[in-house]
Amino acid sequence: MKITIIIPALDEAAGIGDMLQPLQPLRAQGHEVIVVDGGSTDATPDLARPLADQVLSTEPGRARQMNAGAGAASGEVLWFLHADTLIGAGSAESVCRALQQQTGWGRFDLRLSGDQPLLRLVERLINWRSRLSGIATGDQGIFVSRALFERIGGYAEIPLMEDVDLSRRLKRETAPCCLHETLLSSSRRWEQRGVLKTIALMWYLRLAYFAGVPAERLAAHYD
Repeated sequence: MKITIIIPALDEAAGIGDMLQPLQPLRAQGHEVIVVDGGSTDATPDLARPLADQVLSTEPGRARQMNAGAGAASGEVLWFLHADTLIGAGSAESVCRALQQQTGWGRFDLRLSGDQPLLRLVERLINWRSRLSGIATGDQGIFVSRALFERIGGYAEIPLMEDVDLSRRLKRETAPCCLHETLLSSSRRWEQRGVLKTIALMWYLRLAYFAGVPAERLAAHYD
């Protein structure tokens, strides 16, 4: 199986090189890396170009960027990673094994980079909720067969909750493979806003979205 790894990025010059370096052995094995820049004002595209097979430019919007990457992909598996997420050794092999077992899509468990004890609780809650609900977050490295992704129409180009929306539509086709292996994601969002405040905000946004509040309205609260 050929995997295309799709990374939406915006002003990630400080970390994009470190994120892309672990993907280089996968490129050597024949997998593909596509970075989709959403209009960075820093050197993100220039730093990414030597470390990716393609660097695309689109209007900003994570869903729009990921759809653009999927449209340019040559792999039969699409693996969506955030620009502040690091994969572990063997992660790509785990993706292939999951899809070879006729699971159409899946995600990893999340580990956050910070040392605050409260972040360990956040990780457990996110992973537990995801396993119970079958809903994945973008930080968990959603992977999906290209055929299934195209069949459901890709990401809805909404400003927020695009991962939740995608998961709900994928669930109607098949249950996800919830891998216990972890991806390491930056905890900067949690630390900048405050862990407890971020927990409260994310639960509010999710509950409001499931209650039918449009993502466009919720995006203002997130920003």
